[in-house]
Amino acid sequence: MIRSRCLLLLMLLVPLGAMAQGIPAITVQTSASGGQTYSLTLQVLALMTAVTLLPAILLMTTAFTRIVIVLAILRQALGAGQAPPNQVLIGLSLFLTLFVMSPVVDQINTDAVQPYMAGTLDAMGAIDKGIVPLRKFMLDQTRESDIATFVKISRGTGYATPDDVPLRILIPAFATSELKTAFQIGFLIFIPFVILDLVVASVLMSMGMMMLSPVLISLPFKIMLFVLVDGWSLIMGTLAGSFYS
Repeated sequence: MIRSRCLLLLMLLVPLGAMAQGIPAITVQTSASGGQTYSLTLQVLALMTAVTLLPAILLMTTAFTRIVIVLAILRQALGAGQAPPNQVLIGLSLFLTLFVMSPVVDQINTDAVQPYMAGTLDAMGAIDKGIVPLRKFMLDQTRESDIATFVKISRGTGYATPDDVPLRILIPAFATSELKTAFQIGFLIFIPFVILDLVVASVLMSMGMMMLSPVLISLPFKIMLFVLVDGWSLIMGTLAGSFYS
């Protein structure tokens, strides 16, 4: 089950991949002189292009951006250098993204993938059906002011309903909102650690130990405080809950 959801998450626009089913990868044409020429079909070229865009799709249309930025700010606030390492942060972000996006992925699978596999829906219909849950997720997380900004940049006149907003406007607006939200959460996480650093620095100054780095002394206290309050569980729960609050 986890494996199938991972595949669905990495291909949120998985109906694009369905276009390649039943299409020959190489077309062979015989010329009048008896020679043969080989050419790729346009559908396969479109599929190959879509595959190269999968990392961008994962970053810009899912919960990954907010999660990975918050975790990176948390590591910076702890001041523990490269602990946890980048591989751990990326892995944590991917699996938490999978958890957050599970309802969207399940709906895409139900509304688009399964009907297409059953032959009751064509490729373009599957694409249209598959985009709907993803669009709804992005609209729920996007600020109206960010959408209005990109509408203004594109010299548009606005849209009557949220469903009328095209993806070329929605995706950059969603990414901008995610960045803003991630830094707001990161700011709230950073404050307690900054206060602890100030307290330690004040104590060292009052004791005349100005040559001793406050960061070196505050680091074990920050780690101990974070562990005592069950910080990882709180961060994960808060991040996951922030998408469906």
